[in-house]
Amino acid sequence: MTDKQALEKKIVEVLKDNPYCSFGTVEDSRPKVRYMALFHDGLQLHLATSRKTHKVEELENNPNVFLLVGFDGKMGREVVSIEGTGSVTKDDSLREKVWSKELERWFSGPDDPDYVILDITPERIELTSKDMETQVWEQ
Repeated sequence: MTDKQALEKKIVEVLKDNPYCSFGTVEDSRPKVRYMALFHDGLQLHLATSRKTHKVEELENNPNVFLLVGFDGKMGREVVSIEGTGSVTKDDSLREKVWSKELERWFSGPDDPDYVILDITPERIELTSKDMETQVWEQ
């Protein structure tokens, strides 16, 4: 296993342990951050949202995003910071794959026309360990 593969494995473990993230977009040169449920398949990251939200419009205007995963206010946790790009996915099978009971609060089902998946492509990931050492993964 290469160093990069070992780092990817550590990052995926942090993602598995943290179903929520802080998700940042840029609007008019200003950051906007909100908490969102995080879904992933390895380093392929996905966020469920409504087509009618500002996030979708913000990504159309500026695809640069930032995710912060793992910090819960307590020291001694691994934290992952992800810089990348985001877009509304064209892969309809992801709508079914990401769908969960919790989403019924907002959507009628995986075929709801307002239900979309944001696909996040990481470009740079920092993993900060429990003892504050940082490792960097880059695409």
